[in-house]
Amino acid sequence: MRAMTLAGTGQPLVMADLPMPVPGEHDVLVKVLACGVCRTDLHIIDGDLPRKTSAVVPGHEVVGRVVATGALATRFRIGERVGIPWLGGTCGHCAFCVDHRENLCDTPVFTGYDRNGGFAEYAVADERYCFALPARYDDVHAAPLLCAGLIGYRAYRLSGVSGAMRLGLYGFGAAAHIIGQIAVAQGQQVYAFVRPGDGQGQHFALKLGACWAGASDTRPEAELDAALIFASVGALVPAALRATRKGGVVVCAGIHMSDIPSFEYALLWGERSVRSVANLTREDGEAFFSMIDRHPVTTHVQPFELARANEAIAALRSGVIEGAAVLVP
Repeated sequence: MRAMTLAGTGQPLVMADLPMPVPGEHDVLVKVLACGVCRTDLHIIDGDLPRKTSAVVPGHEVVGRVVATGALATRFRIGERVGIPWLGGTCGHCAFCVDHRENLCDTPVFTGYDRNGGFAEYAVADERYCFALPARYDDVHAAPLLCAGLIGYRAYRLSGVSGAMRLGLYGFGAAAHIIGQIAVAQGQQVYAFVRPGDGQGQHFALKLGACWAGASDTRPEAELDAALIFASVGALVPAALRATRKGGVVVCAGIHMSDIPSFEYALLWGERSVRSVANLTREDGEAFFSMIDRHPVTTHVQPFELARANEAIAALRSGVIEGAAVLVP
């Protein structure tokens, strides 16, 4: 099979011919139909996350059709479409797994990081961590749901927003453009913060229902009840705290962020809180897909052929993608 592989930190991905993967006992082998390009892929490529293997196939927003199953894999049938997310496996017995917080497992397996992912023609995954996908979304539009959607949903849930509250979204990319639609559908007022000078990003956010859109270094007229930070810029933490009311919550939703600069205690005082989001749980996934069945979202995507993966990565890095980049083998 053909696959885009990462041979070295900071280097472009290289097309390689790899052996067809063989499913383990609980695995499914899928023919990849589409795979989203996530900012976490950039962190893996750039070395922001430590390398774990000499070469890896990135990609953890995988939509595929089952073509073979392992001896103990009975959940999905041949021909069924499945989604493969970032969390690809857990130990099941550490303190976090036992406490129903498998997203914090001490020995997790991550798709496209610990094991080869979906920047390829075929991939294997533990079926116990895969998701059935709503039929209303085609392959390309379903792909971003598997990380941008799932992590956005977990961040949204942990922020505690409910009812007609004011929600700030810092970094209006793949995750924010999905969760922003859900927030609007549930009656929240969405405030979108984009890179200074990004008029296209402001227009995109307003088109999707945001009541306000502006530069990330400005403050809206109204205080926020909660803020979700999807951009990997640590300086946005004090900026979000300044925009958030007493008792509000700032959620950092990325797996990597640049250093947070020091800030005056007054920004945190008033029982404001800052918290991070780590990975996802299978329960998050089931709840999220149930939610978008009730509140359908439109994922905005830009497809790229598999061989153009480096172009997709460059476009994501430069911020010119409206929504999400998706590779199609």
